[in-house]
Amino acid sequence: MKRLGDAGAVLLEVLVALTILSVGGTAAVLATAESARAVAHARERDRELRAAGAFMEVVALWPREDLDRRLGDRRQGPWVLRVDRPDRRLYVVELRDSAGTALLRTSLFRPDTTGSHVAF
Repeated sequence: MKRLGDAGAVLLEVLVALTILSVGGTAAVLATAESARAVAHARERDRELRAAGAFMEVVALWPREDLDRRLGDRRQGPWVLRVDRPDRRLYVVELRDSAGTALLRTSLFRPDTTGSHVAF
């Protein structure tokens, strides 16, 4: 014959086991949701960097006159384009996102074609 205390202990063990399972299940669901958000963010960032790279490929083809016209910071679509000229033949071009984070940076050499020859 079972005692009433044994039945109560079994019920308590079942409740504890269900609580542990529900906490573990909730943690698994939250981890899965966080992983899905991280993947979506990575895909968005990849898309943004690909678009920025395509734009920088175009900028790399600009002649020095176009680069000179864009010296300093300029809004360029969803980005901020910064063009510096540390030397008369060298341009440093940086593309930043709207938060000011640098996405891409490159240096471009453009020879001086004004007629004055400078030895390298």
